[in-house]
Amino acid sequence: MMTLRKSQERGYADHGWLKSYHSFSFAGYYDPRHMGFGNLRVINEDRIAPGTGFGSHGHRDMEIISYVLEGALSHKDSMGNETPILPGEVQRMSAGSGVVHSEQNYAKEQTTHFLQIWLLPARTGIEPGYAQKTFSEAQKRGRLCLVASPDGAEGSVPMNADARLYAGLFDGAEAAEVALPAGRKTYVHLVRGELDVNGQKLTSGDAALIENEERLRLANGRAAEVLVFDLEP
Repeated sequence: MMTLRKSQERGYADHGWLKSYHSFSFAGYYDPRHMGFGNLRVINEDRIAPGTGFGSHGHRDMEIISYVLEGALSHKDSMGNETPILPGEVQRMSAGSGVVHSEQNYAKEQTTHFLQIWLLPARTGIEPGYAQKTFSEAQKRGRLCLVASPDGAEGSVPMNADARLYAGLFDGAEAAEVALPAGRKTYVHLVRGELDVNGQKLTSGDAALIENEERLRLANGRAAEVLVFDLEP
């Protein structure tokens, strides 16, 4: 079974300096039909104006992934990490027993466009952790590249969650077909462009929620960038 969630159905908040689309209930947006999917709890598509950002704030027991599309994001946390996050990079912060961090637009004259993703942890109360890695366009071109996983398989960023995150770029004749693990959930988020997912067209910001399907087929991309989540039930 596959259910589509169109981009315009997401929650939206305009704070002036921050414009954000919420795939799941978050902050002032609440929809009991969309509280999460499996252990995926948040996908926020954020655009941060130059010279602004999120001040210091705390998190606990959550796996937080940042995926920058345009511009650059600066990150500073109570673990001593202070680094920019650029397009093509995947950053993971394990909040664990508690961490404080801030995020600012690092691009001085450009809006920074990024996704912030939250996943429920496999284990709570762990020591906070941080990881960041670059994945080239070649690694993602015409295929699904594993970018985050519980064990850091295939050079992916390790995370404390029973989930795997793949990223892919598809255009023209490029296509991929993969078997889906039985008893798991699959969430497909189209970051940008157009892409057919199991025969149905998705456009930028759309998502497909998949259960009890044997295969995932991605084809007919038009400048498409896609994230695919393998999630616990």
